[in-house]
Amino acid sequence: MNESKGKPFDPIFLLSRTVSNVICCMVFGQRFSYDDKKFLQLLDIMSGVLRFNSGFVGQMYNIFPWIMEHLPGPQHKIFTNIEEVREFIKMKIQEHKDTLDPSSPRDYIDCFLMRMDQEKDIPTTEFHYENLISTVLNLFLAGTETTSSTIRYALSVLIKHPDIQQWRTGNPSPSQTQSSMKCQRFLDIVPFGLPHFALRDISFRGYTIPKDTVIMPLLHSVLKEEKQWASPLSFNPQHFLDQNGNFKKNPAFLPFAAGKRACVGEALARMELFLFLVTLLRHFTFSHAEGPDGINLIPEYSGFANVPRRYQIIATPR
Repeated sequence: MNESKGKPFDPIFLLSRTVSNVICCMVFGQRFSYDDKKFLQLLDIMSGVLRFNSGFVGQMYNIFPWIMEHLPGPQHKIFTNIEEVREFIKMKIQEHKDTLDPSSPRDYIDCFLMRMDQEKDIPTTEFHYENLISTVLNLFLAGTETTSSTIRYALSVLIKHPDIQQWRTGNPSPSQTQSSMKCQRFLDIVPFGLPHFALRDISFRGYTIPKDTVIMPLLHSVLKEEKQWASPLSFNPQHFLDQNGNFKKNPAFLPFAAGKRACVGEALARMELFLFLVTLLRHFTFSHAEGPDGINLIPEYSGFANVPRRYQIIATPR
């Protein structure tokens, strides 16, 4: 951002590279150069997957896959692209197999491979090769796009509300340090949540959920609930502040879902959002060439995910 020298730039791939490298360190045991062509290609694919799932064609494919399979369109290319990411992951797994030292695991893949070996004679084990590929793919995709999109949206919100950017010396103020939570609630990045599945008949509040039912935990219903938020459809910093300006929790703040199958990366994402936003606010004032009125906070796509609009922003050193 310093290298932009106060000129407008699109932060989308800068942020995705930064956030993705955190995941890459944990999963692959390495980070990639910002100029690595393969890395940039994978990030472009992941960004395209999120846009596809949230756009009209992606939603139509989810509803009518048997029809969309016979029609031309981007739905055919998207699966080819995902397979390219899977092949990259397979290559990384093989590299880990060839260099694995059980006495010194380096990352997630090493730990998974070791557990695979320990449970190789257990027929019901969940630690097998296909699950390793799938979990790495999920961590790589979800850990990159959701967090980087939230940070990008937060920058748009900060430009739209420049008063929140005002910095005081010393420790961050509550209204600044909780900016990530406000943006998560307002963006509502995965409004339908991720599909869950009932493994057995379940009784819940007088209702019976039959076995094999797909359950959609509608996160939007709590993040925008009128009984829980003073102004649910507005960006309101007071939602997370008490009368004395101190941070307060709200049980309806569930952007990562809830229960045993909530987002596995919640703790990491919370820390990333906090560190990135506080660090950026310490060093820059963000703006748009057309001023706050040039920013539209309504998502560009709204389906599986609410995908924020892209903007050329200006980062002025403090």
